[in-house]
Order: sequence, then structure tokens, then C-alpha cells
Amino acid sequence: MSGKIVLVTGGARSGKSSFAEKYVAALGVPVAYIATAETLDAEMEARVALHRDRRPSSWQTYEAPRAAHEVLAAAAAAGAILFDCLTVYVANLLLDQSAPASPEERHSHIAGEIAKLAAAASAADATVVFVTNEVGAGIVPDNALAREYRDLAGLANQQLAAVADEVYLVVSGIPVNIKQLATTV
Repeated sequence: MSGKIVLVTGGARSGKSSFAEKYVAALGVPVAYIATAETLDAEMEARVALHRDRRPSSWQTYEAPRAAHEVLAAAAAAGAILFDCLTVYVANLLLDQSAPASPEERHSHIAGEIAKLAAAASAADATVVFVTNEVGAGIVPDNALAREYRDLAGLANQQLAAVADEVYLVVSGIPVNIKQLATTV
């Protein structure tokens, strides 16, 4: 049996994580939560605490700043997996000390890691909900690293959206199933 993949995207503070949390909770099955953020400063600690405080204590939390496909496979015993968030994961991969030196090699490496993540989600006998950010809707960043990150995040979103059964865009707390509305060419 294969898993169901759901991608939830939106801007900062759009309500995407809250929607994703409600989505998996409504399934009525055990939930595994895969957290990708590293708490490297007080501001990030506060953000992580906000997410942690909203989650039911019955949800099992896994930390996966890297090698998330392996963690996802380990969490697959749960009926639902909430992965929050893909764009933080892409940043972790981009900034990792072991990341390839050239932008072309980093692109290939990160695309490969996202492919592994998608394969692990497809193989899971669970509903896997990925939360991600729409980072390309604003101005073009003024530095090469920020532009590379924006591009990689957008491409990772496209990779997962292509294999997702459902894709939701959350705007001002309102989710819209955009895959259902999509036109195929």
C-alpha cells in the first residue's frame, strides 16, 4: 500500500501550519510530527515553542534537520505524518557544511534529497502532510544566496506538488485546494 501526500503552502503567518495540524488531527489516527527547525537563537526557540505548545502531547515528535527521508521512514508507523517545514529543510540542506561547493551541484544534491523525501512519503502507509512556504511571490532578493534559496525552495515545492494527491494554498487562514482546481496542459 502507498501513502497519501498532501502539500500545504502559503506565505508567512498565513495559517498553513494551523491548517495542517487540524488536517492530520481530523484523520483520527496516531500522528508523528517531523520538525526540521534547529533552535540556533532565542527567536527561533520562541517559534519552535509556539508550534510545540499547539500540538497534542500524544503526537510523537521527530527532529529531522537533515536526512529527513530516513526519519520519515521511521515515523511511518503512525497513521499520519506532519512534516513542518519543507522550506526550513531546504535551508538546512543549502547551508549544511557538507553541501556541495558549486550552485549547480547544490541544486542537484537538494533535488535528490527532496526526491528521497517524496519516495519515503509515497512508500509510507500513512497520510503525509508537508508544510512549506511560498517564497517566490515577493521581490527578487538582493544577494546570490537568498536568490539561490528562493529558487531551490520553489523547485522543491514543485517536486512535491507534482507527486502530491492534494495541494492547499492557505491565504489569510483560508485553505484552497489548488490541485483540485488546476488545469492540465
